[in-house]
Amino acid sequence: MTSSQRRPWVVGVSGASGTPYAAAVLRALLHAGEPVDLVVSRAARLTVLDETGHPFRDAHAEEDLRRWLARGADGTPDAYDVDVSGVRHWAAGDLAAGPSSGSYPTRGMLVVPASTACVAGVALGLSKDLLQRTASVTLKERRPLVVTVRETPLTGQTLRHLVTLDDAGAVVLPASPAFYAGVRDAQDLVDFVAGRVLDAAGVPHKLYRRWRGELGGGREVTRDASAPPDGP
Repeated sequence: MTSSQRRPWVVGVSGASGTPYAAAVLRALLHAGEPVDLVVSRAARLTVLDETGHPFRDAHAEEDLRRWLARGADGTPDAYDVDVSGVRHWAAGDLAAGPSSGSYPTRGMLVVPASTACVAGVALGLSKDLLQRTASVTLKERRPLVVTVRETPLTGQTLRHLVTLDDAGAVVLPASPAFYAGVRDAQDLVDFVAGRVLDAAGVPHKLYRRWRGELGGGREVTRDASAPPDGP
């Protein structure tokens, strides 16, 4: 794929807890063959360090991303083998980056996870960093924007901001795992949320068992060890 043909999904990672959600979404996009532009906010870097024990650095983005995506939701290192060559990383402070402009072609943006500060910034159009700016551009260009808010409880102010985003055309998708799909471990709960994010974006995946109108069906599901964890 040439640079002129490339139309990536932008994945924005804000400072909310929930870096395994971002990792699952990124792995699934890459497994589906989707190019990705990645923006990790300054606050998110602290969360990545806290939740994984490893940093995420601009100067070592490929190395740090590969280690992050290899980690399972339960903290197991090297649980996944991920080719990150399809990811282009942009520094959060680079407001001259490609995704800051509406003329830069993208398929849309997935903010996973979205903190309440990020929600407020996008709803108010603050564009204080590249993540917020790209989300604003995505809305103004009428491209898909999925905001995976990860906070509880929610204040009235945040709820109003979420309604504003919904009115602007974004999909507000709380990080709310379900249990009907068959839950064996933390990764199943993470993958359900990641799968719903990809559903909202229209990206095919097999991250979770879909409801088929059969009570108890989730208890009969076993993971196919021969298949990629995030793939079809």
